[in-house]
Amino acid sequence: MRQFDLTPYRRSTVGFDRLFDMLEANSRQSSADNYPPFNLERLDTDRYRITIAVAGFGRDDIEITAQQNLLQVRGRKDDKDSASASFLHLGIANRSFERRFELADFVRVEDARLNDGLLVIDLVREVPEAMKPKTIAIKTGAPLVAVEQTDDAQAA
Repeated sequence: MRQFDLTPYRRSTVGFDRLFDMLEANSRQSSADNYPPFNLERLDTDRYRITIAVAGFGRDDIEITAQQNLLQVRGRKDDKDSASASFLHLGIANRSFERRFELADFVRVEDARLNDGLLVIDLVREVPEAMKPKTIAIKTGAPLVAVEQTDDAQAA
């Protein structure tokens, strides 16, 4: 993968440090480790789905951790089961894994299901009411006039 120099953008922007750090870290990561394979889907404007192929893993073998702006999916397999068997060919990858997904602000995990060897994680973006755009009504009529206080009003 090509390396991108983000220095010119860092010089001319303010407050995007986290985004640039994330892009640089992503480009440094080894793209050779694509286990387990996964899909990212956009279901709607504010709904997303991550589907991870975890064949051979049970519900107790997988741990999902959601922190602020980070989703970690870990799969741990005991090597005891495979060590006792005598395989002629071992073609199904059954090793431990860890996948990390950077989440945007206000994205939370809504649901996680394991079915037929696929782990499906549904995500939803919930922007707080205070941060949503608001339409401001424009009023008509005479402008407001400043009221001057009289001596009687000041004495009271």
